[in-house]
Amino acid sequence: MSGSRKKTAAPASRTRVGNYEMGRTLGEGSFAKVKYARNTVTGDLAAIKILDRDKVFRHKMVEQLKREISTMKLIKHPNVVEIMEVMASKTKIYIVLELVNGGELFDKIAQQGRLKEDEARRYFQQLINAVDYCHSRGVYHRDLKPENLILDANGVLKVSDFGLSAFSRQVREDGLLHTACGTPNYVAPEVLSDKGYDGAAADVWSCGVIIFVLMAGYLPFDEPNLMTLYKRICKAEFSCPPWFSTGAKRVVKRILDPSPITRMSIAELLEDEWFKQGYKPPSFEQDDEDITIDDVDAAFSNSKECLVTEKKEKPVSMNAFELISSSNQFSLENLFEKQAQLVKKETRFTSQRSASEIMSKMEETAKPLGFNVRKDNYKIKMKGDKSGRKGQLSVATEVFEVAPSLHVVELRKTGGDTLEFHKFYKTFSSGLKDVVWNTDAAAEGSSQA
Repeated sequence: MSGSRKKTAAPASRTRVGNYEMGRTLGEGSFAKVKYARNTVTGDLAAIKILDRDKVFRHKMVEQLKREISTMKLIKHPNVVEIMEVMASKTKIYIVLELVNGGELFDKIAQQGRLKEDEARRYFQQLINAVDYCHSRGVYHRDLKPENLILDANGVLKVSDFGLSAFSRQVREDGLLHTACGTPNYVAPEVLSDKGYDGAAADVWSCGVIIFVLMAGYLPFDEPNLMTLYKRICKAEFSCPPWFSTGAKRVVKRILDPSPITRMSIAELLEDEWFKQGYKPPSFEQDDEDITIDDVDAAFSNSKECLVTEKKEKPVSMNAFELISSSNQFSLENLFEKQAQLVKKETRFTSQRSASEIMSKMEETAKPLGFNVRKDNYKIKMKGDKSGRKGQLSVATEVFEVAPSLHVVELRKTGGDTLEFHKFYKTFSSGLKDVVWNTDAAAEGSSQA
C-alpha cells in the first residue's frame, strides 16, 4: 500500500536547461516555441523561447540571429521585454526572456470593444517610448500590432516578439530595408512595394494603426480580399469615427500618411499637444558595462553546451502557481471553461480520467473532423486537411498533471483563423464529454452528499 502511494506521488520528469526548469507552453509559432520556466537557484520565473538549432544552421541564420539577440540584450527599457540570457544544447537554442503575465493588449480590446481615449493614449505613449528607444539603438521591429504588445501585472505595456525586427547593419547602400514582412493590416504602404523603405517610418505607421484600433475598436484598413486591402492601405483610405477628439484625428491622419517623407515622425509626435497630455517620460538607468554577450557567442558555438533532459515518462506536473496564473484574473473557477463560451486563441479543460485515456479520446475525436494527428509524449499536434481563410487550422494540445487523479488539458491555436478555431473547439469539445470533468455535476453531487 505504501509502495503504491509513493509511486503515484512521484514528481513528473521535467526538461531542465541550465538552472531553468521548463513548464507549460505559453505560445507556439512556425519558428519557435515559448515555455514557462523557473530558475531553480533563485526561484525567479521566466519565459524561454526555444529555437531548433539544426534549422538555424541549415538556413544559415547564425550570424543574423547572433546580431539580433546581441542587440536585443542591449535593449534595457521599461517598455520592452528583456532578454536575460542565452543557452544552447546539441539540438536547441534557448533565449531566456522576462516573464510578462498580464496578458495581451489585444485582450483588452476584445473584452471592451474599444478603450477610452485617455487610456488608449497612455498605452500609445508607452509604445512610442519603446519604439523610439529601439530606433536609437538601430533596431526596427517591423511587426508592431496589439498581439505583440503585452502588459505586466501592473498594467505597464511591454513590446515583445522582435523575431521580424531588422537592424541598421541590414540596411542596403541606398539606406533602405528591402524585406517585406509583418501583418498585412498594420503594414506601411512602402513596405508593400519592392522599392525599399525606412524602418523607422514603417514602424511609426504601424503605431498609427495601433492607436486607431485602441480608440475605435476596429481596424482602419480591413478587407477580406488582400489586393483590395493593399490598395486601401496604399491610398490611406480610412475615416476616423466621430468619437475621436480633434487632436486624436489630427495625429492619426498625420501618422497614416501614405508618404513616409511627410509622415509624422516620433520627434514631431513627442511635441504634439494631444500626445503630451498626461505624458510621463520613461525613467530608467542603464549601464552598458554590466551587459555581456558572451553567452550569445557560446550558444552558437560547439565549445560550451548545457545538457538537457527531454524524455518524460508521464505528463509534466503543474504546480499551484502555474495553475492559478494560467487562468484569467487568477481565479480557479476560470479553469473550468464552459463549452458554450467563446474561446480565443487558447483554452483549457480539466479531467479526472487518466492521461492515456484523455490522449486516446482527443485523437479519436479529432480524426473524423478532418485533422491529421501527431502524438509526442503527452502532447498532440492536430492539423486540418483543408485550407481556410488563413491557411490550414493547426491546434496544439498538452496534458498536465495537477494531482494523481486530476489533469488540465490546454488547447492552443498555432495556425489558421481564430474564428475557425472557435468553430472547431465547439465541435471538438462536444466529442470529449466522456473525459471532461463536469464541475457543475460534481458540485451537485457534493451538496447532495
